[in-house]
Amino acid sequence: MFGNLLEPEIKELIEARNFSALREVFADWPPADLAELIADLPEHEQVIVFRLLPHTVATDTFEYLEIDAQKNLLHAMGHEETAKLINEMSPDDRTALLEELPGNVVAQLLRALTPQERSVAQSLLNYPEKSVGRLMTPDYIAVHDDWTVQEVLAHIRGYGSDSETLNVIYVVDDRGQLIDDVRIREFLLRPLEARVSDIRDEAFVALKVTDSEEEAVDVFRKYDRTVLPVVDSDGRLVGIVTVDDVLDIAEQEATEDIQKLGGMEALDEPYTTISLRKMIRKRATWLVILFLSEMLTTWAMTSYQAEIARAIYLSIFIPLIMSSGGNSGSQATTLIIRAMALGEVRLRDWWRVAGKEITSGVFLGLILGAIGFARIMLWVLVFHTDYGPHPMMMASTVGCALLGVVTWGTLVGAMLPFILKKLGADPATSSAPFVATLVDVTGLTIYFTVAGIILRGVMM
Repeated sequence: MFGNLLEPEIKELIEARNFSALREVFADWPPADLAELIADLPEHEQVIVFRLLPHTVATDTFEYLEIDAQKNLLHAMGHEETAKLINEMSPDDRTALLEELPGNVVAQLLRALTPQERSVAQSLLNYPEKSVGRLMTPDYIAVHDDWTVQEVLAHIRGYGSDSETLNVIYVVDDRGQLIDDVRIREFLLRPLEARVSDIRDEAFVALKVTDSEEEAVDVFRKYDRTVLPVVDSDGRLVGIVTVDDVLDIAEQEATEDIQKLGGMEALDEPYTTISLRKMIRKRATWLVILFLSEMLTTWAMTSYQAEIARAIYLSIFIPLIMSSGGNSGSQATTLIIRAMALGEVRLRDWWRVAGKEITSGVFLGLILGAIGFARIMLWVLVFHTDYGPHPMMMASTVGCALLGVVTWGTLVGAMLPFILKKLGADPATSSAPFVATLVDVTGLTIYFTVAGIILRGVMM
């Protein structure tokens, strides 16, 4: 917000090297807006602005930057600056950065950490990639069951500044096993002499360190939480995951699904920074697959050359038939993939989805079929368009073919994600272009079969 309003002024101050004025301008800026401004500046100016920020603000701002911008700043800063910044980053954001760096750079940064921070960083990096263990932070507040509210509040005052969040306080036993989580408001509203055991209700939800990031997103969505505890295999509390980290994962998943639905491999870095060679490779693979698949359409057309020769007017409506089937299939596959991502449908629901989509396909096919029939007859009666000696039968052929193709396309589009998920593949791979290609081939078969039945002995 601030960056868009003041960017010309910022550039002028940077070029004039008016650092005192820049410090005044940035004094009241939130870290998120500072990060947005820095990301929009040229690389050689990013480090200039970053070094002007107060130290605590600089650390918070750094955590809001994209990984590529973080790499650029680390490369431009000296060893002492880097060490100080890395040590003060929150463990979860630091782990996300270290995951993206080359091994030799990670080793150097780990050596720059204090023994305590190095132990935390190494323990998080030891968890599997894309797991909750890599996503969590060990900075939280834990209390014991026999403590009073007064003792809890004193503990929070003493150690709360190091915690990622104070919204929820965790109750553990002597072995560190999680017993419950209690919202901070409960302690603030209870008498000081009340004990934790009198407040908690043992109704808590926890993630496991080995859970996947996708499972974490589902749990946050299901229980509408802003923070969740993370336990190990023995039930010991080892960290927490906050909703801001989960939102980043959800955004990344949605981006990957959208890219796959577009008929390409998911990009593993931002569009603006990915190399041309990698971009071509990501897009070419699926384009080649779809191109080869479309050759089946050519083969199907060749198979019906005799029918087309006898009823040349059939060829006029081939694009209409093919696009209608592909569009209906693309609609269905998009709806089902999204429903799967939200947990609304599962593999066992395939028969219920099939029944619903067949019904939907029939009604949609009837609507398009009626429009197709009316369009042909209207053009014949009003504009005297020549669709052969039997326009009524031609209109009936197109109408009935649309009913069959749209119903079939809807069913195929809905079932393909289930088949891919059953085979262990990503349902988003059943991209709209792939479904459209598959339905094109089968749609031609349905079209010419219907034509053969209706027009036999008349035009064929």
